[in-house]
Amino acid sequence: MSSIQETGQASNLFTSYNAKNTTQPAADDPQDRFLKLLVTQMKNQDPLNPLDNAQVTSQLAQISTVNGIEKLNTTLQAMANGFTAGQSLQAAGMIGHNVLVPGSALHLAGGSGAFGIDLAQPADEVKVTIQDSSGATMQVMNLGPQAAGSLAFGWDGKTAGGTQAADGGYTISVEATRGGQKVDAQPLAIGMVQGVSQDSQGARLNVGSLGTAAIADVKQIF
Repeated sequence: MSSIQETGQASNLFTSYNAKNTTQPAADDPQDRFLKLLVTQMKNQDPLNPLDNAQVTSQLAQISTVNGIEKLNTTLQAMANGFTAGQSLQAAGMIGHNVLVPGSALHLAGGSGAFGIDLAQPADEVKVTIQDSSGATMQVMNLGPQAAGSLAFGWDGKTAGGTQAADGGYTISVEATRGGQKVDAQPLAIGMVQGVSQDSQGARLNVGSLGTAAIADVKQIF
């Protein structure tokens, strides 16, 4: 009989709780929905086999877990919103600056151009091949030993034959070795940030003819 009395007291407490929270729509509050289901279960239980204290405690622990998850989700969403706002401010500060981003494009203007490379580790030998739009090799630059990381270089527009290449668009490829073993190397393109946009992944930089790039893709800012 004591279990039935304790269960009845718990039911009264839950009923009182629900009466105090009628201002919140049940459909919008998981905690209210959970309590109503629990109270309904207790009202319709078998009097000869009532819920014991352990069962009630277990279900109350479940509602605490659900409530905690809801609060955590709200906190994480607020943090995500703050991060997105911070990204936008950071990105706006890059407008008008040149950046190094992944890409193989090289633009020659006024007889000079610039590009970059990103090395996963130090290399004994680094070679950059410059090609025109038809795929013809214009110049092969041997950069010698280089440290790991993102590095910027210039091209004076001179071809392998010593003539001046025409202004326009070219592409680069990178090869690097260390002790005869290949080193991961990535070509980098230089472009000016002209604007900032937002998509589902956050702030993106408009880098002119290079297209758009994420802030995380920026290797260097000039």
